[in-house]
Amino acid sequence: MTTRIDRRMAKLKAEGRPALVTYIMGGDPDYDTALAIMKGLPAAGSDVIELGMPFSDPMADGPAIQAAGLRALKGGQTLAKTLKMAAEFRAGDNDTPIVLMGYYNPIYIYGVDRFLTDAKASGIDGLIVVDLPPEMDEELCIPALKAGVNFIRLATPTTDDKRLPKVLENTSGFVYYVSMTGITGSALADTAKVSAAVTRIKGHTALPVCVGFGVKTAEQARVIGASADGVVVGTAIVNAIASVLGPKGEKTADPAEAVATLVSGLAQGVRAARLAAAE
Repeated sequence: MTTRIDRRMAKLKAEGRPALVTYIMGGDPDYDTALAIMKGLPAAGSDVIELGMPFSDPMADGPAIQAAGLRALKGGQTLAKTLKMAAEFRAGDNDTPIVLMGYYNPIYIYGVDRFLTDAKASGIDGLIVVDLPPEMDEELCIPALKAGVNFIRLATPTTDDKRLPKVLENTSGFVYYVSMTGITGSALADTAKVSAAVTRIKGHTALPVCVGFGVKTAEQARVIGASADGVVVGTAIVNAIASVLGPKGEKTADPAEAVATLVSGLAQGVRAARLAAAE
């Protein structure tokens, strides 16, 4: 199978630049605002969109993304509404890849077969399900691949060479290298170690390697993008939304504009990555 993710990554490789992968929480701070934010991402420079599925117990997420999920859930966001968001976005953009990211519980409750059918119909290209290890591939990973949906796996600094082949076994689309142990939104990892890790992972797979966790500025995106095939930014975007919300959730400025401004700067950093490396 060839998905939008495969096509986009191949295109960027041909252009000689890394991807900017942007994460937003579905329904944060409300459905209409989140959809407006999502629709503005490609024009701001996002190459791949990760769309978070809000969940009540997000064990791998830091405080910012936890708060975003809580805002979304309080606003009535459900998995069905997150799929609807993707479909509404897809009606105006048939090229930008969408990756659903979250936890298995909401998918399990929704029903795996029904979920994959609806996800495919909504224009979803890939899944990142952080609490499903390779040993549980029969649950969702294998059915997703059969449905034509990429299953993107996380690798971490503790994923050694013995474990890595198992992690990569049914991975497709790209490998998401979590550049540090701990929760999302932590401090930026040592860039030399990140570069070495990317090289090590590439020794095991031909898939693109995208690096995330901790990237907040254009300069950080540029440095990470010098060695990675993609730079993933989530917490900084979620914080940009939170920064224009008052104590009762009221908007003090346009969240879509705040996100577009941030992403535009990050995109410039990513696009400068290989140029700087070549000098």
